[in-house]
Amino acid sequence: MTLQAGDIITFERTFALRDVELFTEISGDEGIHHLTPDEQGRLVVQGLLTATLPTKVGGDHNVLARNMTFEFLRPVFTGDTIICEVKIEKYEKQEKNRTAIRATFICTNQHEKEVLTGEFTGVIL
Repeated sequence: MTLQAGDIITFERTFALRDVELFTEISGDEGIHHLTPDEQGRLVVQGLLTATLPTKVGGDHNVLARNMTFEFLRPVFTGDTIICEVKIEKYEKQEKNRTAIRATFICTNQHEKEVLTGEFTGVIL
């Protein structure tokens, strides 16, 4: 699929307890809020695990990222379904068969509350 400026790509993911356990093991992020369930039995999902949602677009389109900016607005808990909307702001052919890309994103939870916003830039080789 060829991207264009203005395209919007949307996808969603529900975070499970096992996701947090695996990310804790891989990242070493062992904050107590990632290990101890709250009164509803939920764990807080690591911010960088939540940030993998917009990076999926990069992976799907072979983006070599140069910059990523994240603003974490509220916690994400296990069991939350996060909808990520990525808007392609710039998609421009350059020299040496490269394409520059810049995208912004908004991630919302199942209650339509924003949990993460930001942008990324990079090139497609």
